[in-house]
Amino acid sequence: MDKLRAKVSGIHGYVPEYRLTNKELESLVDTNDEWITSRTGIKERRILKGENQGTSVLGMGAVQGLLEKTATDPLEIDLIICATVTPDMPFPATANIIAEKVGAKNSFSFDVGAACSGFLFALQVGAQFIQAGTHKKVIVVGADKMSAIVDYQDRTTCILFGDGAGAVLLEPTTENLGLMDALLKSDGAGENYLHMKAGGSRRPASMETVANREHYAYQEGATVFKFAVTNMADVSAEVMERNGLKGEDVAWLVPHQANKRIIDATANRMNIGPEKVMMNIERYGNTTAATIPLCLWEYENQLKKGDNLILAAFGGGFTWGAIYLKWALDYKK
Repeated sequence: MDKLRAKVSGIHGYVPEYRLTNKELESLVDTNDEWITSRTGIKERRILKGENQGTSVLGMGAVQGLLEKTATDPLEIDLIICATVTPDMPFPATANIIAEKVGAKNSFSFDVGAACSGFLFALQVGAQFIQAGTHKKVIVVGADKMSAIVDYQDRTTCILFGDGAGAVLLEPTTENLGLMDALLKSDGAGENYLHMKAGGSRRPASMETVANREHYAYQEGATVFKFAVTNMADVSAEVMERNGLKGEDVAWLVPHQANKRIIDATANRMNIGPEKVMMNIERYGNTTAATIPLCLWEYENQLKKGDNLILAAFGGGFTWGAIYLKWALDYKK
């Protein structure tokens, strides 16, 4: 019997309308467009505005678009996994909320929290259900409303993040396509350098934690940059090596959009030129779990069936990883 794999049979993304530009940030913190652009590559980011607008709104937008594009009945969906670190609330899972809103009443659903590597972790988990032969249609969502946990008084972090979501539909195939290999890693020692200080069970919300502004993302940028450059590049190169791939064999590097310098270092390590690197950081910033599916969505019209893609990410935790994905679609308008 031919090996069963999980293929991506559809991709869609969703970003809010509001654009937070570098120019606007100049009025909030001591920064400027040249400083931000030269260090990060970011020009603007999308922000979800309005009351009672959580990450599920972003995820629902991506999933609804995906269902429509693939002409999929929501009742056919077996499972929805949402990768996020900004859930609507501690419980229920944001995936549960998305499933209910899109009418996926026959699916079960849960969240995966692995920060910026979350989409890769969730994609691998979803693929396992397909490869086991127990599920036929699995939706994997990467969605984050980072504006909810960004301190707009902190010039080092508020320039980096935006809001958005992307979703893929996974289905079984016996062709030599789909998710071919994954190498995922984590190191809890990274907690000290990238975390949110309060809001969990260790330091529940209190007047003190709110007054101390502890409910925002915190990072030691220089340390995180050092770890990200090394580990994201290493794991991408390792996945290529163990699958016998060289730079010329890879159609696209699909990197997490955290910092252009990290992306460039990863591409150099893989011997891949800039023309093969998916980039949208300039317009969206770092949307955490959403960056990789948003890239796939935007570059979909340039992808061909059989293309070798390397998906790579690094995030808080620390978490990092790379996935070798052989694209299974020919683009149709």
